[in-house]
Amino acid sequence: MSGTMEDRLAKIFSQTTEAERAEIDRAASFIRAGRLVAIPTETVYGLGANALDAEAVKSIYEAKGRPSDNPLILHVCSMEMADSVVKLNDRARFLMEKFWPGPLSMVLFARGVVPLRTRGGLETAAIRMPDNRLTLELIRASGVPIAAPSANISGRPSPTDAQTVRDDVGGKIAAILDGGECRVGVESTVIDLTGDKVVLLRPGGLAKEDIEAALGLTVALPQDGSNIIKRSPGTRYRHYAPVIPLFVAEQATEELIKGRKWAWMGMSEPPGSPVAKIIFASQSKYARELFRAMRTLEKSGAELIIAEKTDSSRIGRAIMERLTRASGI
Repeated sequence: MSGTMEDRLAKIFSQTTEAERAEIDRAASFIRAGRLVAIPTETVYGLGANALDAEAVKSIYEAKGRPSDNPLILHVCSMEMADSVVKLNDRARFLMEKFWPGPLSMVLFARGVVPLRTRGGLETAAIRMPDNRLTLELIRASGVPIAAPSANISGRPSPTDAQTVRDDVGGKIAAILDGGECRVGVESTVIDLTGDKVVLLRPGGLAKEDIEAALGLTVALPQDGSNIIKRSPGTRYRHYAPVIPLFVAEQATEELIKGRKWAWMGMSEPPGSPVAKIIFASQSKYARELFRAMRTLEKSGAELIIAEKTDSSRIGRAIMERLTRASGI
């Protein structure tokens, strides 16, 4: 990214139109009143509420059917706002300057102003600055950080357009800021910065390799059985699942699919005759269209979905994590 974070934000804020401003101000009034607003980001749409209002945050969990011990990400619009809710360290400040706004969430020790409900009862909280002009303006107009998990029923594929939000939770929220289709399509990368090591808690829209190159060190993976994984949203329960079973291609034996209607998605042509297929032109498009493809194929008449495996470097790591969680393996 070129320029400082402040320069990038100034450029983003200078582009807002009067019509957009009116819509943002209306949504901000809902946030300040403790109501829910669906927000667009570069990753997926979020179900947003005032992160500092425990009752508003409770509404997020109720609308999604989300377990109360699954923490939320706090979305901020400035370094100052980030510092007001978590205890920043030098490494966090460096990464913010390098990658924000963008799909990187950082877990740090929370300040007392953040309700325990927002952080799932933990001593830590995850924060990020979304790379979406409408949502950054909304946070600024609201004057508070916005807590926002994906704007869907818990466990379903995440929404990457406003219509999917309407389909899932439209009757439970005050407004939807329609920012079009999301550019990245999978959630943010989550790293833990509370200790000596940088630990990858959830792969996502920013590649692990890019973080390592910026820091000049290896980003560690959680040790088996470590409780540190609890600090990341979206890692402790089955997620992203379509209503019909999904299998990664290596699981799809002849015995499994024999006599059943199946659908295919991947970057290659399927090894057989599915009732429906979605072929992605690149790995980035695989990520961008992943959740939408799941929702499309579950309505295709197929009894199961077979997803082609991709290599697990860069954005492929996030794709494979989502496929694994969707399949329940």
